[in-house]
Amino acid sequence: MITFTTVDQIIDFAIEAEQEAVDFYTKLAEGSSSEAIKKVFTLYAAEEAGHKKKLILVKQEGYFANLEVNHLTQNLRISEYLTEVVPNEKMDYRDALVLAMKKEEAAFKLYTDLSSIASRPEIRNLFLNLAVEESKHKLRFELEYDEHVLREN
Repeated sequence: MITFTTVDQIIDFAIEAEQEAVDFYTKLAEGSSSEAIKKVFTLYAAEEAGHKKKLILVKQEGYFANLEVNHLTQNLRISEYLTEVVPNEKMDYRDALVLAMKKEEAAFKLYTDLSSIASRPEIRNLFLNLAVEESKHKLRFELEYDEHVLREN
């Protein structure tokens, strides 16, 4: 179980998760035989890199500097931000889409929860906007799954 004692640690966790998403989508793009899908995964990798940059700025600016999270432990359900499946070379397109949906849902929950503890409106809005972007990614993957996995069976 992961335990955080400061919001900075949570931000570090989010930054690492965004880098993992960049790597994941980049790998999916590289392995895709469809140019359309390759383009989508490349776009998502770039968007996740943008999320990472925003989070790094939040940390550098010290918006949450050393704020203790002991009183927030009940609100931040860290296990919900983790995905149990690890991407691998043998993963087929269906499994990649499922993992992508889970990752986007976890990121949505993280940013929604972070928005609830942000004291500054601009930071709250940043996290809400990141949550919305992650929600849109998840929906796109759900539509892709419906179109290319469910309908082919």
